[in-house]
Amino acid sequence: MRAMNRLSARAVLTLGPGKHADGAGLWLHKREDGGAQWVLRYTIHGRRREMGLGATPPVSLKEARQAAEQHRAEVRAGRDPIKERDRQKREAAKNIHLLKDIALDAFEARKAELKGDGVAGRWFSPLEHHVLPKLGKVPVADLDQKDVRDALAPIWHTKAETARKALNRLSICLKHAAALGLNVDLQVAEKARALLGKSRHKAKNIPAMPWQEVPAYYAALDAGSVTHLALRLLILTGVRSGPLRHMHESQISGSVWTIPGEAMKGLRDATEDFRVPLSAEALEVIEAARRHARDDYLFPSQMRGVISDMTMAMHMQRAGLEYRPHGFRSSLRDWMEVEAKTPFAVAETVLGHVVGGSVERAYRRTDYLDQRREVMEAWAAWVRSTFSGPKAAE
Repeated sequence: MRAMNRLSARAVLTLGPGKHADGAGLWLHKREDGGAQWVLRYTIHGRRREMGLGATPPVSLKEARQAAEQHRAEVRAGRDPIKERDRQKREAAKNIHLLKDIALDAFEARKAELKGDGVAGRWFSPLEHHVLPKLGKVPVADLDQKDVRDALAPIWHTKAETARKALNRLSICLKHAAALGLNVDLQVAEKARALLGKSRHKAKNIPAMPWQEVPAYYAALDAGSVTHLALRLLILTGVRSGPLRHMHESQISGSVWTIPGEAMKGLRDATEDFRVPLSAEALEVIEAARRHARDDYLFPSQMRGVISDMTMAMHMQRAGLEYRPHGFRSSLRDWMEVEAKTPFAVAETVLGHVVGGSVERAYRRTDYLDQRREVMEAWAAWVRSTFSGPKAAE
């Protein structure tokens, strides 16, 4: 049997630099600067390992021997002491890694891939409003499907899309926790979905104005105000309201408006900018909007920032309309299909949709700008057919 307890408390203090054996794998490593470290050497599964047991002081010879014997017992039981210590650390850590902390950390890690770095809060808000108020203080390692079911049950049948997003975000948070080394159940979200059952909620399409009614509504937008001009350009271009509301002078070059890739929604490559051909009518609206511009943003709000989507929606609501601004994209798409007989690829590109598979897109290098310009000029002519000109600006 290997000799043990070779060192004494006095020797620990007086020995010079070097590696000094106490026996049975316990060593004292003394440095030139006077510092010292206890190290346990052992072999498990044919692999030699070294495990730090702390510095001396404060770890005494007696404490080092006790720790060494504890870890030798783990080796005899077939457990690697280093992995066992890491496991114990993870177990202890579960009490301080709360779901709210993991969710925030996961959000921070993903900001770069979110539109506008997630400033609008749409990625985080389903968690913030429907999960974290009830489960935020639960250690993520203790989270189970019944907790999640109880948190989302109140909105499962009434706000189905929000609940779906909350479950998806929660699944991402759990994967993030697992990547941090925490012991979590990665199937919690799917198990909760099974417990919640099929949602009774039926999705409703955003109300869209029939394309035949668009000219009359366009004619009513004659005040020259920021809201009226924004709605007119929204109709003329067929873009989503987000890029339009944040339209900046620097994005306009001649008769082309270039929307930065990160502002485009959907499956488009976030690095790929999107060119919008501007009809003669659209250019006139932009020129009228320039007199309202602030910091080169063409559609500023009255207070600060840019006009909100709610401002345009409320304008339509006050006019007694059930339609919403986003619905004008459907109006344009129906007109292209029924009236203009626009080729599918061109029509879908007008709306900024991805057309074809990845291989097809790799070989197709055009964005149909010239064809889309013809379509948008024809659409503007239709929209403008009953417009008699703006009134004095508000």
